[in-house]
Amino acid sequence: MEEKRKIMELLPKGVTYYKANLHCHTVLSDGKMTPEEVKKHYQEKGYQVLAITDHDHYGDHRELCDENFVAIAALETDINQAGDMLWNYRRTWHMNWYDTCPDQDKEIKEALGRPEVPYEDMDAVNAYVEKMTKLGFLGCYNHPYWSLQTCDEYTKLKGMWGMEIYNHGCEMDGLNGYHPQSYDEMLRSGQKLFCVSTDDNHNSMAIDGGLYDSFGGYIRIGAQSLTYDGIIDALKKGNFYSCCVPDGQGEAPEILEFMMTGNHVHVKCTPADKIFLKTMGRNCHRASAKPGETITEANFELNGEEGYIRLEITDGKGRHTVSNAYFPG
Repeated sequence: MEEKRKIMELLPKGVTYYKANLHCHTVLSDGKMTPEEVKKHYQEKGYQVLAITDHDHYGDHRELCDENFVAIAALETDINQAGDMLWNYRRTWHMNWYDTCPDQDKEIKEALGRPEVPYEDMDAVNAYVEKMTKLGFLGCYNHPYWSLQTCDEYTKLKGMWGMEIYNHGCEMDGLNGYHPQSYDEMLRSGQKLFCVSTDDNHNSMAIDGGLYDSFGGYIRIGAQSLTYDGIIDALKKGNFYSCCVPDGQGEAPEILEFMMTGNHVHVKCTPADKIFLKTMGRNCHRASAKPGETITEANFELNGEEGYIRLEITDGKGRHTVSNAYFPG
């Protein structure tokens, strides 16, 4: 009798997918909008979740939460290379921290600022990551290209929940926003972490000028409920995927199904141009629409040599969708 093949939902079904920006600055650091203004700005574009990550300033903005919106308590911290070199050439660690338990250790969190950690001391950097994780934060490593960091540096960073695969603000600054190779290098170094697409918006440019830093990087979170705990639970589990829209217009393809049955991978999505199932090596499973047509599903057979798999879907217009990495077997 043939053994029943195991079915695994890589992205959960039976949940609602909420649109979220996990990197946002306000007037509390170097942004141009108040927290109330950024909530309104993003809600008008169909977002339900926002993490306000002001520089070295812990912000618990749960007063913005309602039945249609969740504001995640968060901050971004910087560890900068010392010396008298120009800022333009100085390397830096930027990390976002998402608070999973904002009602705990309030006084400690409200006192958080720029960490006094030497940039080159990786033991100290990783000890800082461990300290923040023990406080209940999910740590996200930000924009490695903009930070002028190399594989030799960031693969020594340990204990992060995730990292940015796309940062829209950095893309608008100078095409430093999309870094899939950095994500692959982290995975190949043995780390298992998620990837997110974010805005990192400051809103200093004209909204109609072509370099606006909102609405280009977001994730879709598959959660049981639009509540603080529901969103955090989905983030912890990796129940989300990333969307990259470099021109800030329209939507990237949506993933409707992503599942494995034995060694068989099934993908279903909104109309797209190409579907790639990337792996740890150079080999890639792929499917494509014919010129002038679209594709909405693909099926791939794994051969056991993949190491990990991650999905990338393109729409032929510059927009693309990226999944987290999964480790079959």
